[in-house]
Amino acid sequence: MASAVIPIGSPVSESFYPILAVFLLTVGLVSTASFFIYEVTTSKFNRSLGREIATGGLASLFLGFGSLFLLLWTGVYV
Repeated sequence: MASAVIPIGSPVSESFYPILAVFLLTVGLVSTASFFIYEVTTSKFNRSLGREIATGGLASLFLGFGSLFLLLWTGVYV
């Protein structure tokens, strides 16, 4: 029975962890900067809730996955 067990492997090769971490964190930080610039430069009456949610969600998504791959790259397996 124990010989039939298949180990769980990552769908992403470990050699791609550094590339993914740097790319996703860079895109996330650029999205965050875009969000802050939009909030500072746009008046209260001209803001769009949809754009704020989309930009914030995109930044959150990229920073979350970037942090995950950064942790995997450094050896913290989550």
